[in-house]
Amino acid sequence: MTMLHDPNRVYVFDTTLRDGEQVPGCQLSTPEKIEIAKALEALGVDVIEAGFPISSPGDFQSVVELSKAVREPIICALTRANRKDIDSAVAALQYAKRPRIHTGIGSSDMHIKYKFNSTREDILERAVEAVKYAKRFVEDIEFFAEDAGRADNAFLAQMIEAVIAAGATVVNIPDTNGYCLPEQYGSKILYLKENVKNIDQAIISVHCHNDLGLATANTLAGVLNGARQVECTINGIGERAGNTALEEVAMVLKTHHALNLKTNINTKHFSEISAKVSRMMRMPVQPNKAIIGQNAFAHSSGIHQDGFLKHRENYEIINPEDVGIDAAGIILTARSGRHALKHHLERLGYVIEKINLDQVYEKFLLLADQKLEISDDDLLSLMSDGEEHTYKNGYKLNSLNVVCGDSQLPSATVKLEYEGLEQEAKAEGNGPVNATIKAIQSIIDKDIQLKEFTIQAIHGGSDDISKVNMRVIFEERSYLGYGFSTDIVRASADAYLDALNKFL
Repeated sequence: MTMLHDPNRVYVFDTTLRDGEQVPGCQLSTPEKIEIAKALEALGVDVIEAGFPISSPGDFQSVVELSKAVREPIICALTRANRKDIDSAVAALQYAKRPRIHTGIGSSDMHIKYKFNSTREDILERAVEAVKYAKRFVEDIEFFAEDAGRADNAFLAQMIEAVIAAGATVVNIPDTNGYCLPEQYGSKILYLKENVKNIDQAIISVHCHNDLGLATANTLAGVLNGARQVECTINGIGERAGNTALEEVAMVLKTHHALNLKTNINTKHFSEISAKVSRMMRMPVQPNKAIIGQNAFAHSSGIHQDGFLKHRENYEIINPEDVGIDAAGIILTARSGRHALKHHLERLGYVIEKINLDQVYEKFLLLADQKLEISDDDLLSLMSDGEEHTYKNGYKLNSLNVVCGDSQLPSATVKLEYEGLEQEAKAEGNGPVNATIKAIQSIIDKDIQLKEFTIQAIHGGSDDISKVNMRVIFEERSYLGYGFSTDIVRASADAYLDALNKFL
């Protein structure tokens, strides 16, 4: 079935399961391919290149099963320009609702001479014959002119005109070796638009490799000069340096509204499908990868963090929610400023007006110099450190003594300092933590209800630092407190005071 031409519509051809799977170590089983294909269908791709059926029985069977499992996208099978390959593809596509055969041959003089040991005339004849033969069985035929990036433009135009006349519905102009500069590649597509008489009878497709880091730039240059199908992979995986990354092209078109070009891609699925492909193909995504790398929406520079927190678009041109990421990350490092620290403390429930932010920031910088990245637990530990007054006019635990054993009720004696005045209290309880909380309550003298109390070992082991979370209710409002210590009772006291200091 031929796709209808819409001058503003860019069709997305995904070859993750064919070109992407050619990466050493990335081979998938048929069930794994089906799982990714269904995710691609949900993403909204127009064409899924399911495999190269003649290459192996496994690849043949994968194309068969994908054809059964996926209903909306066109299912495409790759062949070389010979009848045996095409027969295999026809058989593999027998269950496809919308089948396409992708056949082709080299178009550059280098490939013609050194790969095929042939002539332009012979290659042209083989190209036309392959398209005509495939057209007997399948209506939708895509022709690839391999190494078109280095091909002579006049001969390339002659080849494209001939295969369209033979029945090709899509003509693929690959930069097979990632050789072209964007201006060169865009000019090549424009040349075909202006010099192939029947070019309006087919869709021009662009298939670019990333050997010089130009795959996305070249793909966009092709689109801006008239191509209306882009051939991509999730995460940009593929042979050598990879293929054009689907997520990059889709987001460029979505971000640059002035281009007035649209795809059918639901970009909110990018984070999920990127993680799935990375996991199943055992190909980690580099942290600084555009769109879906773990650092793509992370800000660690103090200047950037300050600008971002004042107005997101100062440093972000893409809303992270648009690609399936909950929110941008303000990463705390030694380069972070007060604004970023304030942002995280407020997120954790601290009221900045009640905190000695300068003192906390000094302690933060000392810790950040020792650690590459500061976590929430690091911040909470920092805030529960009793060595300095974290809170302005807040309660500080000066001392805690607990007595417990089989022969007596546990008791706790606490000394709290508030506005320079120290008060002491002693209480008994059904356990050392309960006794400590009662002693603190007798000094505070407020109607405070303890609603949740959890203890967590940070790393494991009997000598580990314990993290205590407490939630208290005061005047019908909920407050969270955190405490850290190798002593669970001390951590509990710190957590309780942390919660109290947020409202007292």
